[in-house]
Amino acid sequence: MATTEVLLVKPVEGLGGEGDQVKVRAGYARNYLLPRKIAVTLNASNKKHVESLKKRRAEREQNELSAAQELAKKLEKTSLAFAVKTGEGGKMFGAITANDIHDKLVASGIELDKRKIHLFNPVKTLGKHDVKIKLHADITVELPFDVVSENPIEPVAEEAAPAGEKTEKRSERRPRKE
Repeated sequence: MATTEVLLVKPVEGLGGEGDQVKVRAGYARNYLLPRKIAVTLNASNKKHVESLKKRRAEREQNELSAAQELAKKLEKTSLAFAVKTGEGGKMFGAITANDIHDKLVASGIELDKRKIHLFNPVKTLGKHDVKIKLHADITVELPFDVVSENPIEPVAEEAAPAGEKTEKRSERRPRKE
């Protein structure tokens, strides 16, 4: 396989940040990275730009970290509550998903990428729950939220009545003639 070394000018997720020298397949460099000016070929003149690119990268990463810390402080002060419809015995209709949590955060004035919310399974029970929100590689916030019933919880009706009917039918039978 033909590979080539390029110098990244912009960050590419899963590949590297600006100023990194990376080895990629020749076709990927020729058809994607170079035409979109995400990377430049590695030669003597481009190597001089490495220091300026690394300095710009450090500034960008510092800005992202400080923005993530501010957002983490906002999230720690936020409390979420979901009112859901319930049936007999407090069983929920539907579930609380990461999308619902994202909508609630946006409604409370917090802009956040939906992919940063890590709710592995939808919440299908009432009570207190936690969700992890990964804001940065170094910053993860655990956000507690409550799921409460919108209507009063009704006790479960007993299902012993159908079993009782069967026994009554048997008693109504006529005794066998001998």
